[in-house]
Amino acid sequence: MSEKKLALNPYLPLDTYIPDGEPHVFGDRIYVFGSHDKENGDTFCMLDYEGFSAPVDDLGDWRSEGIIYRADQDPTHGDKYKYMYAPDVVRGCDGRYYLYYAMAGGCFTGPIHVAVCDTPAGKYEYYGEVRNPDGSTFDRCITFDPGVINDDGKIYLYYGWALAAPQMKGQSKAALTVMKKNVMPKLEMQMFEKTKEQIKREPEGIQGANVVRLAEDMLTVIDGPKRILPGQIDGAGTEFEGHAFFEASSIRKIGETYYYIYSSEVNHELCYATSRYPDRDFSYGGVIISNGDIGYQGRAEKDRLAMTGNDHGSIEQINGQWYIFYHRHTNKTSYSRQGCAEPIEIKPDGSIAQVEMTSCGLNGGCLPAKGTYPAAIACNLTKGEMPHISADGVKEDLPYITCKEGERIIADFSDGSVAGYKYFDFEGTCRIGVEFRGDAQGVLILRTGEDQGDVLGEIPVASTSDWQVGSAKICAQGNKALYLEYTGAGRIDMKNIVFLP
Repeated sequence: MSEKKLALNPYLPLDTYIPDGEPHVFGDRIYVFGSHDKENGDTFCMLDYEGFSAPVDDLGDWRSEGIIYRADQDPTHGDKYKYMYAPDVVRGCDGRYYLYYAMAGGCFTGPIHVAVCDTPAGKYEYYGEVRNPDGSTFDRCITFDPGVINDDGKIYLYYGWALAAPQMKGQSKAALTVMKKNVMPKLEMQMFEKTKEQIKREPEGIQGANVVRLAEDMLTVIDGPKRILPGQIDGAGTEFEGHAFFEASSIRKIGETYYYIYSSEVNHELCYATSRYPDRDFSYGGVIISNGDIGYQGRAEKDRLAMTGNDHGSIEQINGQWYIFYHRHTNKTSYSRQGCAEPIEIKPDGSIAQVEMTSCGLNGGCLPAKGTYPAAIACNLTKGEMPHISADGVKEDLPYITCKEGERIIADFSDGSVAGYKYFDFEGTCRIGVEFRGDAQGVLILRTGEDQGDVLGEIPVASTSDWQVGSAKICAQGNKALYLEYTGAGRIDMKNIVFLP
């Protein structure tokens, strides 16, 4: 039997950008359905859907299923509806697999569409759009980011969007109510091409998380929509305040409890809410993960451990272990996102504690301190205060993961930059090598903790236009993090971390 591959974060190849991952176990494989970003693209989701799967008992052995669905298969495809956003897949009562997605160009205004296939990762064919019983397009509220579940033959579709604005944080409920009444309708008409009549017919407003029930044809709405979670404006003064719904609907049923996973108003975290019912009475549960580790063990927003940006994913049980799938941001942009995953624990009371980002999420344990690892698997990448990525990207002089000359590396690593890898299993004395290049003069400090303590050694850095490996002899025992901090002039790129005998 061949040795299993290590499972690293990100779990797909470093030249692959599949964010918004919806993980599902079908048979003996775990499938991930997500958006498809273009490396260094200039907007979200520029590429067609590419499927990926792995054996449930070997989570390092991912394979591409190829392009499973193309945007131009959709009859509405064009300049207005050009790209396919975050999908979800569910097995219907007829045994076929149904792929739900929204299309967008400059903004998202259209319906939720559906494709179908006989196998989870085969070639999907266009099936139709979610519709009303009279056959007209279903367009209630904001039809975006679908999540779907087959609940013992009952099909529930979750969707929605809500404005998430930092300037609204801390405003009084009265002020937000005035904004909802006087400001939001005009914005909603502009952003989503809604008429005043469409907005007025929604007593709770068009922003928030919603659910409808579909007929067995997987298209026709037979009940709903029902509002299940509030957005930032309506969440003020409720248990959701500070973590109200933004986007990224996903649903799971565990035992008799429904878990609704979503991206919150702060835009970098995945939260969950629970209910005994699929369509009402959801209560806030907590944060599962932040792609900057904000909130983990009390970490403040200003101390985020990576550039943060939007997040989208869900939970799935694989071989008895639950995981949270999420994505990270690379290339100083919101448009080059990579899927990551971490193990989580669902406690006997049903709660899920927030987990941290690591470099070895699906591995089932620490990575062995042996062999060579890409520097770009760093789960922490900082230089003091890191930004939240806006639509314009990041202009500051900061370290980041990118592609140069066909290789995925950490670039612009300058004085005060820190790359963190969690976790390695050290077995005593070894040499750690770092493959670098750049115009620089300084040292790479190796340590096992975030702070200045626990120093393992130092690697001298000198200017070189070619890749070189500098190394230091260290001694460490057991499961520990590895941090690299550069102190000195200039900057370097880093390609590999090498453990030498």
